[in-house]
Amino acid sequence: MADDRTHVQDFFAVRAAGWDSRFPDDGPAYTAAVRALRLRPGDRVLDAGCGTGRALPALREAVGPGGTVTGADLTQQMLEAARRAGREASGALLLADAARIPLRSGAVDAVFAAGLVSHLPDPARGLAELARVVRPGGRLALFHPVGRAALAARHGRSLADDDLRARPRLTPLLADTGWRLDTYTDEDDRFLALAVRTA
Repeated sequence: MADDRTHVQDFFAVRAAGWDSRFPDDGPAYTAAVRALRLRPGDRVLDAGCGTGRALPALREAVGPGGTVTGADLTQQMLEAARRAGREASGALLLADAARIPLRSGAVDAVFAAGLVSHLPDPARGLAELARVVRPGGRLALFHPVGRAALAARHGRSLADDDLRARPRLTPLLADTGWRLDTYTDEDDRFLALAVRTA
């Protein structure tokens, strides 16, 4: 597992400085996904695998000045890019592994996770850890600014039947790790699975 984490860190470390410029038009998709999470003023939200913090301003706007926004990422260089972009003003930045989040159980009302699930070395363990830090009834958004087919095509691959984010695979995985899938959207211009933390 340590080797898998190192692979993820190495992959993102060399891409951090130019990450935002590679995807300059994703802002509205992030804002719409945050809106779908239905946060309320005063809520506590974790952006797990926050990368350069592109979701942090929308999350801050949703929870207001009385809410709490924390962005956690495994790669120091991504967090540094978030700081350079001024996104630390929207939320605290934390160097942390999604499989071992240094928050108490039930500490947050919701988790936003953009592109995270496919980079988890052990998806079941990671999703169970996200469930641990969310209060019962809290929400999870698994998001990507393009759908599964468009993402596969971007990488020159065809869409695989065993894709972790395919609804037949994702639904039981979420159920086994403390979540109930609420809504599932997989379109060319976005992937968004919303789940509720079970008791």
